[in-house]
Amino acid sequence: MKFARRDFLCLAAGAVTVAAISGGAWSETYPSRPLTMVVPYPAGGPTDAVARILAEGLRAPLGQPVVIENVSGAGGSLGVRRVARAVADGYTLSIGQLNSHVFSGAIYGAQYNLLMDFEPVALLTTNPLMFAARKGLPAKDLKGLIAWLKENPDKASYGTIGNGSPTHVWGIHFQNKTGTRFQFVPYRGAAPAVHDMLAGHLDLTVLQASELLPQVRAGNITAYAVLAETPWAAAPDIATVDAAGVPGLYMPFWHGLWVPQGTPREVVAKLNAAVIDALADPAARQRFAQLGQEIFPREQQTPEALGAYQRAEIKKWWPIIKAANIKGE
Repeated sequence: MKFARRDFLCLAAGAVTVAAISGGAWSETYPSRPLTMVVPYPAGGPTDAVARILAEGLRAPLGQPVVIENVSGAGGSLGVRRVARAVADGYTLSIGQLNSHVFSGAIYGAQYNLLMDFEPVALLTTNPLMFAARKGLPAKDLKGLIAWLKENPDKASYGTIGNGSPTHVWGIHFQNKTGTRFQFVPYRGAAPAVHDMLAGHLDLTVLQASELLPQVRAGNITAYAVLAETPWAAAPDIATVDAAGVPGLYMPFWHGLWVPQGTPREVVAKLNAAVIDALADPAARQRFAQLGQEIFPREQQTPEALGAYQRAEIKKWWPIIKAANIKGE
């Protein structure tokens, strides 16, 4: 069967029109079923807590429930890979943070590309890490600690939350910048590290500030600094590393939201708008504050801001990780 040129052009135009109408209708009806938010860590942890507050806040603006799926293991890389391989239709979301969406790509030889296999949706929250010591350690401030460590190389113990964790990587960064040395002691979580510090068996650690603050307020441990550029709203009296005399040793523990690469732009925009609504809700903001989580300013809650932030973190931390030859366990 032969078609004239005019017939062919009409058919082509019709196909384009149908595709455009179908695509527009699809984007207008999205989402038409529940979404899944993959948390790359176990239930009950800090990232899981952030995810559950966000998922609850997304229900109203999206008009659909968001189901949490915990896929933990290998420093968060298993959960991240789960989303990298998902259909790019906006129904599978990846929530993560410094460890899962920066460190994992350098430590675990991940079978995905953190910058090429995902579309950023929004920056969410940040919770500074805190550098602390057991009660009774001779040094009373950060400068004094550095002097004491130099006088006592390899004598202090420093607790990490596993090989390649933010605690571990920052400890290496601190040693490189200050010319100090101490012994790394791995733990399976924050709770046993804090327990050993309270018992006097562990000298130093870096953990999320919200996990350490109750013991600092009780006078059971010494806080040297929060690893942030600006004071932490929950404890503005605790010095930043800049104010403590060792500028630039920042490590914000931030959270972001991604979808698989190739997700339609209209869907990403709809998800971003829903996240902005969820983060603006006063009840959600109060719950985040109770966790010690600070919400990024409105102008930073964009896909572009998350993409730039993640790229900058990779550029900063990957050379440190690779120079130290840190490998996943």
